[in-house]
Amino acid sequence: MAEYVVKMADERGRTMQQVEHGYSESEVRERYSQQGFLVYSVKPRGMFAGGELTLGKKRKVKQTDFIIFNQQFLTLIHAGLPILNSMELLIKRQRNAYLRTLLENVRDRVKSGELLSDAFAAQGAFPKLYTTTLLAGEKSGNMEEVLARYIAFQRLTVSFRKKLAVSLVYPTLLVTVVVVMLSFLVTYVVPQFAQLFASLNAELPPLTTFMLTVGNFTRQYIVFILIGLVVVAFLVWRWKNTDTGADTIDRAILSLPVVGQIVLKQQVAMFSRTLSTLLMGGLPLVPAMETAGSSMGSRKIVGGISEATASVREGRTLSDSLEEEKIFPDLAVEMIEVGESTGALPAMLTSVAEFYEEDVQTALGAAMALIEPVILIIMAIFVGGIMIALYLPLFSLGAGGIH
Repeated sequence: MAEYVVKMADERGRTMQQVEHGYSESEVRERYSQQGFLVYSVKPRGMFAGGELTLGKKRKVKQTDFIIFNQQFLTLIHAGLPILNSMELLIKRQRNAYLRTLLENVRDRVKSGELLSDAFAAQGAFPKLYTTTLLAGEKSGNMEEVLARYIAFQRLTVSFRKKLAVSLVYPTLLVTVVVVMLSFLVTYVVPQFAQLFASLNAELPPLTTFMLTVGNFTRQYIVFILIGLVVVAFLVWRWKNTDTGADTIDRAILSLPVVGQIVLKQQVAMFSRTLSTLLMGGLPLVPAMETAGSSMGSRKIVGGISEATASVREGRTLSDSLEEEKIFPDLAVEMIEVGESTGALPAMLTSVAEFYEEDVQTALGAAMALIEPVILIIMAIFVGGIMIALYLPLFSLGAGGIH
């Protein structure tokens, strides 16, 4: 997702500017227009955005620091301290200089009469889910409860990401070892054998000749190869930030046999838990869907949820709207339908999230168990092929085939 600078005005005529994540200018403009804002302009933000070089981007707050802040904030509010007094106390004790600066700006805005949710949203560094949660707490008058649910949600998200990172450590280590080993063989070992064979003036097998050509070429042009890889990586990065590139990459990922299903289920789990958190906080279904949908990582799913949101706004049920878009698995839609019919939609959405989170972890574990031997086999094939190509002439020499 790219970053965009949005200039807009609210229903009271107040002009504001905010940095927002989105997939395209039109998607961001439409999102804010549906929320009742008068959008003046939406411009891309980031390096080389709009033809301009922008060296700095607004940093995001470290998630663990933000969770700790909210836990302390909730504790102080629960103890009966006013919001401004609570923030004053937390600002004095905040060790993260960047977060402290943001909180000071939030405090000043609240002192001037802004809502707490608007003050946090104006910083452009906090998740939209958080500012929407605060808004729900302000409207319902139950700030403590919605903050507690947000903290619980963030803890589950952090825990899931840690488990995902741990499961990727070993495959990443294997891939790194393979790349380093092959780079060493091609750039150092192969040229050494080339010098040996040149001194022998031997007729080499085609496989050995090919390997020596690759090794010599790599060693001579390694700098240009690295520059070329960097340029290609940059162009791909720029391309993926365009609508066409992002759509293509998203479709490619979701169409992969194993990875696509894992990504889809993870997105379903995230949407379900986010929507459940917002609904339990007192937010109406349509605004909750808009916020939850905007936090998804797949353009296809974002588009489907956006269309489903429009259907819900017209009076259709959530389950029927999602079923029509065909983006959610049938089981998830059936569970949501049961939740709607029994009046327990938030609780059922939590069940959907828990089911698919567990399913993702199981599928991820199975995929990692399959990937590891595949990487080892590939490594054995490449390394074995290189060694065979280098030692074939030596075997011929031992048999008297080299003169």
